[in-house]
Amino acid sequence: MPDSSRHTDSTGTVRLVNAVFYAHHGVMQEEHRIGGRYEVDVAMDLDFRAAAEHDDLDRTVDYEQVYTLIRDHVTGNKFYLIEKLAYLIAHAVLESFEIVEYAEVTVRKANPPVGGSVDRAEVVYRAGRPQGEGA
Repeated sequence: MPDSSRHTDSTGTVRLVNAVFYAHHGVMQEEHRIGGRYEVDVAMDLDFRAAAEHDDLDRTVDYEQVYTLIRDHVTGNKFYLIEKLAYLIAHAVLESFEIVEYAEVTVRKANPPVGGSVDRAEVVYRAGRPQGEGA
């Protein structure tokens, strides 16, 4: 994460990498009708020292719940922009998991319609809690 001032001595990062979904986002009507492949990464900074010391899931972020949140946002909506998707996922993570101090969400869209050969379009959105808020 770019801002090291957010981190304490016991801050770590929990990541979900390359969650893949078929969804219907894009500016073109074809994209809404036909759909396509979307990949999502989420990195969450949090203090998980107590979870590690006690081997206790209740003291960290449950990434199965994070995956469900991501899946629901990606497959349950139709947006024009993947920027909106990344923004909503990041803020939903912060709202749903008080222990998370900072979230970074990457959304990739395979084979975007850009008039040429491109593997993917990608956006990265970063959000943190205001100082003094959260766990």
